[in-house]
Amino acid sequence: MGSLDGRVAIITGAGRGIGREHALLFAREGARVVVNDTGGGNDGSAFSGVAALAPADAVAAEIVDAGGQAVASRDDVADWSGAEKLVGTAIDVFGGLDILVNNAGILRDRLLVNMTESEWDDVVRVHLKGHVAPSHFAAAYWRDEFKAGRGRPRHIVTTSSTSGLMANPGQTNYGAAKSAIATFTQIAAKELARYHVKVNCVAPAARTRLTMATPGLGEIMEVREGVFDEWDPANIAPLVAYLSSEECLFTGEVFFAQGGVVRRVRSWEMAEEVRCERAWSGAELAAVMARMAGEA
Repeated sequence: MGSLDGRVAIITGAGRGIGREHALLFAREGARVVVNDTGGGNDGSAFSGVAALAPADAVAAEIVDAGGQAVASRDDVADWSGAEKLVGTAIDVFGGLDILVNNAGILRDRLLVNMTESEWDDVVRVHLKGHVAPSHFAAAYWRDEFKAGRGRPRHIVTTSSTSGLMANPGQTNYGAAKSAIATFTQIAAKELARYHVKVNCVAPAARTRLTMATPGLGEIMEVREGVFDEWDPANIAPLVAYLSSEECLFTGEVFFAQGGVVRRVRSWEMAEEVRCERAWSGAELAAVMARMAGEA
Protein backbone atom coordinates (compact mmCIF):
# COMPACT_ATOMS: atom_id res chain seq x y z
CA MET A 1 0.00 0.00 0.00
CA GLY A 2 1.26 3.45 -0.93
CA SER A 3 0.97 6.51 1.29
CA LEU A 4 -1.60 7.99 -1.15
CA ASP A 5 -3.42 4.80 -2.01
CA GLY A 6 -6.87 5.45 -3.48
CA ARG A 7 -6.67 9.22 -3.15
CA VAL A 8 -7.44 11.60 -6.02
CA ALA A 9 -4.92 14.35 -6.71
CA ILE A 10 -4.72 17.33 -9.05
CA ILE A 11 -1.20 18.53 -9.81
CA THR A 12 -0.84 21.73 -11.81
CA GLY A 13 2.21 22.46 -13.92
CA ALA A 14 2.79 18.71 -13.98
CA GLY A 15 3.96 18.34 -17.57
CA ARG A 16 7.63 18.93 -16.82
CA GLY A 17 10.18 19.45 -14.05
CA ILE A 18 9.10 19.42 -10.43
CA GLY A 19 5.40 18.96 -11.22
CA ARG A 20 6.11 15.94 -13.42
CA GLU A 21 8.07 14.31 -10.60
CA HIS A 22 5.18 14.99 -8.21
CA ALA A 23 2.75 13.29 -10.59
CA LEU A 24 4.93 10.23 -11.12
CA LEU A 25 5.58 9.73 -7.40
CA PHE A 26 1.94 10.29 -6.48
CA ALA A 27 0.92 7.61 -8.97
CA ARG A 28 3.52 5.19 -7.59
CA GLU A 29 2.12 5.88 -4.11
CA GLY A 30 -1.34 4.86 -5.29
CA ALA A 31 -2.99 8.19 -6.12
CA ARG A 32 -5.20 8.73 -9.14
CA VAL A 33 -3.75 11.82 -10.76
CA VAL A 34 -5.11 14.67 -12.86
CA VAL A 35 -2.01 15.90 -14.69
CA ASN A 36 -2.58 19.57 -15.49
CA ASP A 37 -0.35 21.61 -17.78
CA THR A 38 -1.10 24.02 -20.60
CA GLY A 39 2.18 23.05 -22.24
CA GLY A 40 3.34 26.64 -22.56
CA GLY A 41 6.85 28.03 -22.55
CA ASN A 42 8.83 29.42 -19.60
CA ASP A 43 7.26 32.82 -20.23
CA GLY A 44 3.73 31.49 -20.56
CA SER A 45 3.70 31.47 -24.36
CA ALA A 46 1.19 29.05 -25.86
CA PHE A 47 2.13 25.44 -26.61
CA SER A 48 2.92 25.13 -30.31
CA GLY A 49 3.71 21.43 -30.66
CA VAL A 50 1.66 18.50 -31.86
CA ALA A 51 -1.40 18.13 -29.63
CA ALA A 52 -0.74 14.42 -29.02
CA LEU A 53 2.68 15.30 -27.62
CA ALA A 54 1.46 17.95 -25.15
CA PRO A 55 3.35 17.58 -21.84
CA ALA A 56 0.27 16.77 -19.75
CA ASP A 57 -0.75 13.99 -22.12
CA ALA A 58 2.76 12.56 -22.14
CA VAL A 59 2.98 12.39 -18.34
CA ALA A 60 -0.52 10.93 -18.00
CA ALA A 61 0.37 8.28 -20.61
CA GLU A 62 3.60 7.48 -18.75
CA ILE A 63 1.63 6.89 -15.55
CA VAL A 64 -0.95 4.70 -17.27
CA ASP A 65 1.75 2.70 -19.07
CA ALA A 66 3.31 1.99 -15.67
CA GLY A 67 0.00 0.64 -14.36
CA GLY A 68 -1.30 3.77 -12.64
CA GLN A 69 -4.38 5.90 -13.16
CA ALA A 70 -4.13 9.37 -14.66
CA VAL A 71 -5.89 11.79 -16.94
CA ALA A 72 -4.51 14.87 -18.67
CA SER A 73 -5.86 18.41 -18.37
CA ARG A 74 -4.73 21.45 -20.33
CA ASP A 75 -7.04 23.89 -18.53
CA ASP A 76 -5.70 27.34 -17.65
CA VAL A 77 -5.60 27.33 -13.85
CA ALA A 78 -5.38 31.13 -13.72
CA ASP A 79 -8.77 31.36 -15.45
CA TRP A 80 -11.74 31.05 -13.09
CA SER A 81 -13.72 28.82 -15.44
CA GLY A 82 -10.60 26.81 -16.32
CA ALA A 83 -9.94 26.12 -12.64
CA GLU A 84 -13.56 25.08 -12.12
CA LYS A 85 -13.32 22.72 -15.09
CA LEU A 86 -10.11 21.24 -13.72
CA VAL A 87 -11.68 20.41 -10.36
CA GLY A 88 -14.71 19.05 -12.20
CA THR A 89 -12.46 16.72 -14.19
CA ALA A 90 -11.17 15.07 -11.02
CA ILE A 91 -14.70 14.61 -9.70
CA ASP A 92 -16.15 13.38 -13.00
CA VAL A 93 -13.32 10.99 -13.89
CA PHE A 94 -12.27 9.69 -10.49
CA GLY A 95 -15.33 10.37 -8.34
CA GLY A 96 -13.90 12.98 -6.02
CA LEU A 97 -10.90 15.05 -5.01
CA ASP A 98 -8.59 14.71 -2.01
CA ILE A 99 -5.42 16.61 -2.92
CA LEU A 100 -4.58 19.77 -4.83
CA VAL A 101 -0.94 20.55 -5.57
CA ASN A 102 -0.54 24.05 -6.99
CA ASN A 103 2.72 24.08 -8.91
CA ALA A 104 2.19 25.91 -12.24
CA GLY A 105 4.31 28.96 -12.94
CA ILE A 106 6.17 31.08 -15.47
CA LEU A 107 9.08 33.51 -15.49
CA ARG A 108 9.47 36.95 -17.01
CA ASP A 109 12.42 38.34 -15.08
CA ARG A 110 13.08 42.04 -15.34
CA LEU A 111 14.42 44.81 -13.12
CA LEU A 112 11.64 46.96 -11.72
CA VAL A 113 12.68 50.02 -13.71
CA ASN A 114 12.44 48.06 -16.97
CA MET A 115 9.40 45.90 -16.27
CA THR A 116 6.35 46.17 -18.51
CA GLU A 117 2.78 45.97 -17.33
CA SER A 118 2.24 42.64 -19.08
CA GLU A 119 5.40 41.17 -17.52
CA TRP A 120 4.01 42.02 -14.11
CA ASP A 121 0.42 41.02 -14.80
CA ASP A 122 1.18 37.71 -16.50
CA VAL A 123 3.55 36.41 -13.83
CA VAL A 124 1.29 37.41 -10.95
CA ARG A 125 -1.70 35.96 -12.79
CA VAL A 126 -0.19 32.52 -13.40
CA HIS A 127 1.44 32.14 -9.99
CA LEU A 128 -0.94 33.83 -7.58
CA LYS A 129 -4.30 33.59 -9.31
CA GLY A 130 -3.21 30.19 -10.60
CA HIS A 131 -3.04 29.10 -6.96
CA VAL A 132 -6.15 30.89 -5.77
CA ALA A 133 -8.59 29.78 -8.48
CA PRO A 134 -8.10 25.98 -8.19
CA SER A 135 -7.96 26.27 -4.39
CA HIS A 136 -11.27 28.15 -4.40
CA PHE A 137 -13.11 25.45 -6.33
CA ALA A 138 -11.46 22.59 -4.44
CA ALA A 139 -12.32 24.24 -1.11
CA ALA A 140 -15.93 24.82 -2.16
CA TYR A 141 -16.27 21.15 -3.11
CA TRP A 142 -14.74 20.02 0.18
CA ARG A 143 -17.00 22.35 2.16
CA ASP A 144 -20.05 20.86 0.48
CA GLU A 145 -18.76 17.34 1.08
CA PHE A 146 -18.16 18.12 4.74
CA LYS A 147 -21.65 19.55 5.17
CA ALA A 148 -23.08 16.43 3.52
CA GLY A 149 -21.35 14.25 6.11
CA ARG A 150 -18.59 13.09 3.78
CA GLY A 151 -15.74 14.99 5.37
CA ARG A 152 -12.31 13.38 5.49
CA PRO A 153 -8.70 14.59 5.46
CA ARG A 154 -7.95 16.69 2.39
CA HIS A 155 -4.84 18.61 1.46
CA ILE A 156 -3.61 21.58 -0.53
CA VAL A 157 0.11 22.04 -1.21
CA THR A 158 1.24 25.36 -2.65
CA THR A 159 4.56 26.32 -4.23
CA SER A 160 6.54 29.36 -3.14
CA SER A 161 10.21 30.17 -3.75
CA THR A 162 13.22 31.55 -1.96
CA SER A 163 13.01 34.34 -4.57
CA GLY A 164 9.94 35.52 -2.72
CA LEU A 165 10.78 34.46 0.81
CA MET A 166 14.35 35.81 0.75
CA ALA A 167 14.02 38.49 -1.98
CA ASN A 168 15.92 38.09 -5.25
CA PRO A 169 16.72 41.20 -7.33
CA GLY A 170 15.40 41.11 -10.87
CA GLN A 171 12.25 39.20 -9.88
CA THR A 172 9.88 41.72 -8.32
CA ASN A 173 6.95 40.14 -10.18
CA TYR A 174 7.85 36.52 -9.47
CA GLY A 175 9.06 37.20 -5.93
CA ALA A 176 5.99 39.22 -4.96
CA ALA A 177 3.71 36.46 -6.22
CA LYS A 178 5.69 33.75 -4.42
CA SER A 179 5.72 35.69 -1.16
CA ALA A 180 1.96 36.20 -1.49
CA ILE A 181 1.49 32.47 -2.00
CA ALA A 182 3.17 31.77 1.34
CA THR A 183 0.78 34.14 3.11
CA PHE A 184 -2.16 32.76 1.15
CA THR A 185 -1.18 29.33 2.48
CA GLN A 186 -1.28 30.47 6.09
CA ILE A 187 -4.67 32.13 5.74
CA ALA A 188 -6.23 29.28 3.76
CA ALA A 189 -5.03 26.82 6.41
CA LYS A 190 -6.88 28.75 9.11
CA GLU A 191 -10.05 29.11 7.03
CA LEU A 192 -10.24 25.51 5.85
CA ALA A 193 -9.32 23.72 9.08
CA ARG A 194 -13.03 23.44 9.93
CA TYR A 195 -13.46 21.20 6.86
CA HIS A 196 -10.51 18.93 7.77
CA VAL A 197 -8.32 20.48 5.07
CA LYS A 198 -4.60 20.99 5.69
CA VAL A 199 -2.75 23.59 3.62
CA ASN A 200 1.04 23.73 3.44
CA CYS A 201 3.66 25.28 1.17
CA VAL A 202 6.99 24.19 -0.31
CA ALA A 203 9.81 26.44 -1.51
CA PRO A 204 11.82 24.08 -3.72
CA ALA A 205 15.38 24.45 -4.94
CA ALA A 206 15.80 22.23 -8.00
CA ARG A 207 16.82 22.08 -11.63
CA THR A 208 13.87 23.14 -13.80
CA ARG A 209 13.22 25.05 -17.00
CA LEU A 210 12.62 28.14 -14.91
CA THR A 211 15.72 27.92 -12.72
CA MET A 212 17.96 26.96 -15.64
CA ALA A 213 16.82 30.15 -17.38
CA THR A 214 18.13 32.23 -14.48
CA PRO A 215 21.64 33.61 -15.24
CA GLY A 216 24.37 31.81 -13.29
CA LEU A 217 22.27 28.93 -11.99
CA GLY A 218 22.98 26.58 -14.89
CA GLU A 219 26.60 26.11 -13.87
CA ILE A 220 25.73 25.67 -10.20
CA MET A 221 23.17 22.97 -11.02
CA GLU A 222 25.37 20.84 -13.25
CA VAL A 223 25.15 17.08 -12.67
CA ARG A 224 28.45 15.68 -11.39
CA GLU A 225 29.19 12.01 -11.89
CA GLY A 226 29.32 10.01 -8.68
CA VAL A 227 27.92 12.85 -6.56
CA PHE A 228 24.42 13.03 -5.12
CA ASP A 229 22.39 15.33 -7.37
CA GLU A 230 20.95 17.78 -4.87
CA TRP A 231 19.29 19.71 -7.73
CA ASP A 232 17.28 16.78 -9.10
CA PRO A 233 13.60 17.86 -9.15
CA ALA A 234 12.62 14.37 -8.01
CA ASN A 235 14.06 15.23 -4.59
CA ILE A 236 11.14 17.58 -3.90
CA ALA A 237 8.34 15.09 -4.51
CA PRO A 238 8.64 13.05 -1.27
CA LEU A 239 7.96 16.13 0.86
CA VAL A 240 4.97 17.09 -1.27
CA ALA A 241 3.66 13.51 -1.03
CA TYR A 242 4.00 13.61 2.76
CA LEU A 243 2.21 16.96 2.99
CA SER A 244 -0.57 15.41 0.86
CA SER A 245 -0.94 12.29 2.99
CA GLU A 246 -3.17 11.50 5.93
CA GLU A 247 0.04 11.14 7.99
CA CYS A 248 0.79 14.87 7.61
CA LEU A 249 0.95 16.59 11.01
CA PHE A 250 1.33 20.16 9.74
CA THR A 251 -0.87 22.91 8.41
CA GLY A 252 -0.16 26.54 7.58
CA GLU A 253 3.57 25.87 7.29
CA VAL A 254 6.20 26.69 4.67
CA PHE A 255 9.07 24.28 4.02
CA PHE A 256 12.26 24.79 2.02
CA ALA A 257 13.38 21.64 0.19
CA GLN A 258 16.59 20.88 -1.68
CA GLY A 259 18.25 17.53 -2.21
CA GLY A 260 17.89 15.66 1.09
CA VAL A 261 17.24 18.81 3.13
CA VAL A 262 13.84 19.87 4.44
CA ARG A 263 13.77 23.06 6.49
CA ARG A 264 10.79 24.82 8.07
CA VAL A 265 10.67 28.51 7.15
CA ARG A 266 9.65 31.02 9.77
CA SER A 267 7.15 33.66 8.87
CA TRP A 268 7.63 37.39 9.46
CA GLU A 269 8.75 38.05 13.03
CA MET A 270 8.75 41.13 15.23
CA ALA A 271 12.31 42.27 15.97
CA GLU A 272 13.90 45.37 17.62
CA GLU A 273 11.60 48.08 18.84
CA VAL A 274 11.70 51.66 20.04
CA ARG A 275 9.05 52.88 22.42
CA CYS A 276 7.70 56.18 23.66
CA GLU A 277 4.82 56.82 26.07
CA ARG A 278 3.54 59.63 23.86
CA ALA A 279 3.58 60.50 20.18
CA TRP A 280 7.10 60.80 18.78
CA SER A 281 8.47 64.08 17.54
CA GLY A 282 10.25 63.85 14.22
CA ALA A 283 13.67 64.62 15.69
CA GLU A 284 13.28 62.15 18.55
CA LEU A 285 12.20 59.34 16.25
CA ALA A 286 15.00 60.05 13.80
CA ALA A 287 17.53 59.79 16.63
CA VAL A 288 16.33 56.46 17.99
CA MET A 289 15.85 54.99 14.50
CA ALA A 290 19.48 55.87 13.76
CA ARG A 291 20.48 53.83 16.81
CA MET A 292 18.33 50.95 15.60
CA ALA A 293 20.12 51.10 12.26
CA GLY A 294 23.46 51.01 14.07
CA GLU A 295 24.51 54.44 12.94
CA ALA A 296 24.58 56.18 16.28
